[in-house]
Amino acid sequence: MDLLTSKVIIISLFLLVVTMVETLAYATRISGARVKLIATAISLFSTLVIVSRFSTMIQQPLTAKLIAEAPDVNKLHFIEGQYRVLIGVTSIGVLLGILLFPTFITIFSRAIIQLSNQRGSVVALFTHYFNPKGIKKVLKCFRLPRLSYLKGITYKTLPKRLFCINVIISAVFTIGVLSSIYASMLVPSDYSQAALMSSGIINGIATILLTLFIDPKASVLADRVVKDRGFYVYLKSYSLVMVSSKLAGTILAQLIFIPAAYYVAWFAKWI
Repeated sequence: MDLLTSKVIIISLFLLVVTMVETLAYATRISGARVKLIATAISLFSTLVIVSRFSTMIQQPLTAKLIAEAPDVNKLHFIEGQYRVLIGVTSIGVLLGILLFPTFITIFSRAIIQLSNQRGSVVALFTHYFNPKGIKKVLKCFRLPRLSYLKGITYKTLPKRLFCINVIISAVFTIGVLSSIYASMLVPSDYSQAALMSSGIINGIATILLTLFIDPKASVLADRVVKDRGFYVYLKSYSLVMVSSKLAGTILAQLIFIPAAYYVAWFAKWI
């Protein structure tokens, strides 16, 4: 039986779009600083993040169903192969997000202004752009990544600790659901539900770390840029660190996927 079944391909496409949206969400604060509408930018950022988190919840039952369709011979090895494909797809999604980053800085700049004009109505914002005329405007925003974007960014402007923290957080988010589902196969049937439900705890801890260590710093940097304190290069450095560490996190996820699954299996028996 092939690893790339129709269901794996569907889940992969789903993951590709979700991961790309998560990566592009980091462009909203730069866009907000450009148009000096930080509060509106954060609102748009929150909307994108909520959509991506909800999409992860939808992904869970689809991914879990792969176990039922796997062959009985070498089932663990087969599922591991399929899940590693899905982790690899998240890395591709981040790469696509990085390539589209300059384009979406321009798109989000216009979207933030439009969201402000629509008095915060996200529905009106989507209505404005999801029509033939709006799509033409979006396509005109296409920009290829350039080395000039990195102008002014040095080793000193890069937040190194933030990079390390976000690598760990991104890795945990990437394998949170997958490791929990895989762990349900490692424990007796009486503990399988506990293992499955552990994904919420894992992703919850990652969300708390994200809220405590990363989001406040980004908001403060954006506020300083708006107040013309010359911190724009630091905001660019932050964005570069966030997208690159997210990519590194998805790669690290390949290494910690199985150890994390065994940890979840142990946790499910212990609680």
